[in-house]
Amino acid sequence: MNCWVDPLLIIIPVFNHGTTLKGVVEAALSTGFPVLVVDDGSSDGGVAGLAGLNCQVESFAENRGKGAAILAGARIAKEQGFASIITLDADAQHNPLEARDLAVVAAGTDHPVIVIGARRMVQDTVPGLSLFGRDFSNFWVRLECGADLPDTQSGMRLYPVDVLLAQTFSKSRYDFEIEVLVKSVWAGVEICSVPISVHYPPAGERVSHFHKFLDNWRLTLLHTGLVCRRLLPFPHKKITGVREKESPVVVVKKPLRTLQNLCRENSSPFWLALAVWMGLFVGASPLIGVHTVAIIYLAYRFHLNKVAAVAASQFCMPPVVPALCIEVGHYFQTQQWLTDLSWKRWLLEVHYRLWDWFVGFLFVGPILGLFGGGLVYWLARRFQQSNKSAGVA
Repeated sequence: MNCWVDPLLIIIPVFNHGTTLKGVVEAALSTGFPVLVVDDGSSDGGVAGLAGLNCQVESFAENRGKGAAILAGARIAKEQGFASIITLDADAQHNPLEARDLAVVAAGTDHPVIVIGARRMVQDTVPGLSLFGRDFSNFWVRLECGADLPDTQSGMRLYPVDVLLAQTFSKSRYDFEIEVLVKSVWAGVEICSVPISVHYPPAGERVSHFHKFLDNWRLTLLHTGLVCRRLLPFPHKKITGVREKESPVVVVKKPLRTLQNLCRENSSPFWLALAVWMGLFVGASPLIGVHTVAIIYLAYRFHLNKVAAVAASQFCMPPVVPALCIEVGHYFQTQQWLTDLSWKRWLLEVHYRLWDWFVGFLFVGPILGLFGGGLVYWLARRFQQSNKSAGVA
């Protein structure tokens, strides 16, 4: 096995999953990897059932959170000379034997990577909220760091110990598993995925400690903070030698033809549409003279298609869209349309017209973006389906 992967330790954080813990540990031991169970303040006595099994147990007196348990396990792994860890959930959702698949993928690289076990959530027992939560989480992670990952909520992961301990994290519960992915990408760490199976028991038999309100609130705060940090121009500290790709020079001479060509590419229709939405939204704003600079910056920070965003913004050039925003903004404030086209109204009262523009932009910008983004999404899907049909034929 690759020197940065081996030796490898399986870590199983547990909190009141006594009914499934022993079976998970036994299956994990059958992989041949050593196992460490981190008891995160359980009160059900489940850890006592591990007596006689050849595994380590580290216990907390009180519940600290899943993230804290994983980091504690990583520190123990470092002290004992392990190079990498694989985390497994104690609720029997994962098949521990598939830990080998993660190790094989990691061993095939010549540099430290994080490997996620992407769950194949195809069973009838998979909760609809879990499917939505996974896709919602994937969207925000993609926006925050640019990594297009299939399952950012999976608890089955391989971490290089040094990569994990070289970073500083502010979260210690379920939100840690999102924070570690985003910050690792910022730090230059590559993230890979490998498909794994998943087991969801019937609704009446599930044991979950995910608090729907509190943990979702924590995730909301986390994503808000990560998005705000992403907008700041300060560089992130790198912990690997990975170099960021240079951004291509953005030159758009024929916006309509540019968008047509982009729709024919194999890029994601959704993310292409989101770039168009952003270009139209910012293009409609009263950022006179700096629209393109703002759009390129936002597209860069959020890993959106810069060419698509800038091309879309060209449709907001004066006079039509600015005049529309001014008219709508004026109507919202006075309940009257601005029909006076005199010099005084439009130039001597320019400060009022700029305010009208801003107010109208708040309404026109999102709607214009939705229309343009929706049209591009439909066209991109249509072109890509046509290309697939032509390829099959």
